[in-house]
Amino acid sequence: MAIKDLKPNTGKVELIATVTEVTEPKTINKYGRELRLANGTLKDDTGEIALTLWNDQVDQIKVGQRIKITNGWVGEWQGKAQLSTGRFGKLEVLEGDDDGSAASAPEPDAALDEESEEDVF
Repeated sequence: MAIKDLKPNTGKVELIATVTEVTEPKTINKYGRELRLANGTLKDDTGEIALTLWNDQVDQIKVGQRIKITNGWVGEWQGKAQLSTGRFGKLEVLEGDDDGSAASAPEPDAALDEESEEDVF
């Protein structure tokens, strides 16, 4: 899947892209729980998209890394498409020359879902 093909309210996103930006993480309190949140930008040959990182994902993503999103979710915030792993997706940091070796990042907290992530901003 290419970034140019991603539209808001799309699920089951499979994407490999490069991290071009990551904001400083912040801690928010949602439903009585402290959560860590950072935003980033992903780029491929077809375009860019905003990326939302939750909890442990915040520490695993660095500018310049290639990542793979499996079963991701595209939401919308302030008129812009925004990709996250959602409740059921997975984020992997790809290592080497995309030779198939990858280190898996922990999945986000299952208590979060697409709707609750979107209304944080």
